[in-house]
Amino acid sequence: MDHLIIRPKAHEEHTQIADETLVEQAKAGDQEAFSELVRRHRSKVYGYARSYTQEAFLAEDIVQDALIRAFLHLGTLVDSRRFLPWLHRIVRNQAYTRLSKGAQKRETVFSSLGKQTHEQEPTDWEDLDSILHRLGRSWSHAAQNSNPEEAMVRRELFETIRSLLYCLNPRERRIVESHFFDHLAPHEIAHMFQMSQANVYQVLSRSRKKLIQEKTRVVVDQYMKTRRVAGSMKQAVLNKPEAFTMPTWVTCAAALYGLVESTDRKMSLPMILGLSGHAFRLTIVPENIHIAGPTMFHFQRVLQQGLKNMGFESRAVTSYHLSCEPSINANQVAPSLLSPEAREKRQLSVLLPEALELVHRSIDKGYPVLAWDLFMPEFGLIYGYDDEKRMFYAGDNCRNDSPIPYENLGRGIVEELFVLAIDRAFPIDQRTMLANALHSALVHYRGEEPQDPSCVNGLAAYAAWQEAYEKGTVEPNGNAYTTAVNGDARRYASLFWSEIADTWTDSVFDEVRPLIKEAAGLYGAIADDFDTLRKLFPFPAGGEPNDAEQGKQAIALLQAIERNERAAVSLLEKIQAGLAET
Repeated sequence: MDHLIIRPKAHEEHTQIADETLVEQAKAGDQEAFSELVRRHRSKVYGYARSYTQEAFLAEDIVQDALIRAFLHLGTLVDSRRFLPWLHRIVRNQAYTRLSKGAQKRETVFSSLGKQTHEQEPTDWEDLDSILHRLGRSWSHAAQNSNPEEAMVRRELFETIRSLLYCLNPRERRIVESHFFDHLAPHEIAHMFQMSQANVYQVLSRSRKKLIQEKTRVVVDQYMKTRRVAGSMKQAVLNKPEAFTMPTWVTCAAALYGLVESTDRKMSLPMILGLSGHAFRLTIVPENIHIAGPTMFHFQRVLQQGLKNMGFESRAVTSYHLSCEPSINANQVAPSLLSPEAREKRQLSVLLPEALELVHRSIDKGYPVLAWDLFMPEFGLIYGYDDEKRMFYAGDNCRNDSPIPYENLGRGIVEELFVLAIDRAFPIDQRTMLANALHSALVHYRGEEPQDPSCVNGLAAYAAWQEAYEKGTVEPNGNAYTTAVNGDARRYASLFWSEIADTWTDSVFDEVRPLIKEAAGLYGAIADDFDTLRKLFPFPAGGEPNDAEQGKQAIALLQAIERNERAAVSLLEKIQAGLAET
């Protein structure tokens, strides 16, 4: 099977490359890299299959289907270091599917397949058409012994693979075949086609992108066809989340509120911000105070930990990378770039199939899905879907609420896909929730969490913010947004501590209750100073932050805020220590 889609041998330069690197190369369309992965691990994969069945033909067929699915779904593998366990899981799922059909049927099917193998004429593994012919022949034989629904799915899957490989125009296809199947180097191809070597590289790069895009379309189409065959195609719309009306600049907190409000655990917005840690976050992009600062955190780690602090396990699908530079400021681009038409021209996310599955599963359980950049680079919620129209029902607390095509997920102006859904709730007491929230807040304040190298986190961010005012390099719109978000967060921090002091009556909090009340007062003072700063630099225009006199006022306010926040952090440490002693 390792020859069905790829060449039988990889180039020698691939043999010394680590699996993780090969996976990344294969995701980018390098068939030789995938071939090397298969060469390295095929015996292990076959061993996995044989551990589930003692029939050699059945094990071989399981491996064949598993490798085809691995090729098609490779883009959904988030952690490239987990290639082998991921492939093992695919083999296991294929084995369970096969074995569920019954021993009598399996014996008939695979005896027949074994006979067919000897009757087939040799396949030319260097020729694309020959590979396609082999694919079609082997699948059609298997389909003869399948039930009608499975046979239809197999035929449709083959046709989608054919369309994947034929998505290139004739010239692109000849050049790609020359490179990947005839083993010709770019300079040899340039001579053959009477073009420059640079043009050859351009064609190969463009063709890889086309193939990756086509593969994503193939998998999405196949996923939707599978839902249709299974009778799962439907429309499901939850009640519109109350989160859309939440008055906060911290859109991820509003979205988290929407997730929690769909469960049996009801929490106030201040409680959501406090327990998730977002009431205490501060991230600054030095020099210009870019608008992306407040959202430049590790989405999956921070949001999943925030939910865990509240007693929820969650699942996420993400293409977000912590090391990326600040994204474009959506407030400073032409409105046309934020339109649905603009989204449709951008690259499909290779994680779209996995994201679709997560959205369907979550909404079917009655939970909306948190998502990034549905309308703009902010957080919102998907609360329904319509399979026939391929549309999501989505909105946010920025007054956006409209259907979004499935294919437009992850095609926003920053081209990052992130969706997160609650998986399950688990028992947790108030003391544990607060202890976890304190840990999250203090790790951030101290700059101990993984962070984007272009940002400064926690208490250290205040010095970077003041330096930008001193240098006169502040970008008004981004600075105004950053001020509004962090001032709003501190206001909710004050409300969070007040709510705990007034409503958490368990005696375990009695020793730290005075500290909690003091923290509520300090964060209230911090929020008041942020309000003054916000009036100086209102969003969206942002005022004149680089004016010398206004810059001095801003620095004085930030210094007062920093002093109070450092005092607040000392209080949090005392509260943490007091809880540990109870």
